[in-house]
Amino acid sequence: MVERKMFGKLKPVIQPPDLIAIQTQSYQDFLQIGIAPSKREKKGLQAIFHEVFPIDSYDGRYTLDFVKYDLGEPKCDALTALADGSTFAAPLHATFRLKDGDEIREEDVYMGEIPLMTRDGSFVINGAERVIVSQLHRSPGICSEQAIHPNGQILYSVRLIPDRGSWIEIQFDSSDIMWVYMDRRR
Repeated sequence: MVERKMFGKLKPVIQPPDLIAIQTQSYQDFLQIGIAPSKREKKGLQAIFHEVFPIDSYDGRYTLDFVKYDLGEPKCDALTALADGSTFAAPLHATFRLKDGDEIREEDVYMGEIPLMTRDGSFVINGAERVIVSQLHRSPGICSEQAIHPNGQILYSVRLIPDRGSWIEIQFDSSDIMWVYMDRRR
């Protein structure tokens, strides 16, 4: 946390909270840096890999399974990335296991670069400092609404909000014509 210097005559009543800690701790939990691959919990990046894998072939002969992932050392620090116009990121390597009947092959695959968060809670992407702005997430479900048209007729609409995927909105106009919109607005 940054040390504050007070020049006022009044003493501070409370210590200001470290609001950046919420962002930095959340990203640390997502990547689970510093935790051995065998001891990682199924959350964050680990959970994403476990959600996608294993992948089985249609005939059941092949199975591709996720074993672990490793984050390498970043090429440069955040200040150097800012100055050079590069990205403060670490290489992501994942180990996969391919089963072909009795034969098992394991291989380490380079997946790309994953941006790292600075101590200030920002990211350095192509030499520019970026921050994450949290957004509210609309809960999945069905929302129905009704409105009154200027001619006095009641107009109905229904919005289907899935946990993942496209929103569907159904509306009736004053001529009783049904309109269906997909992903119109979020």
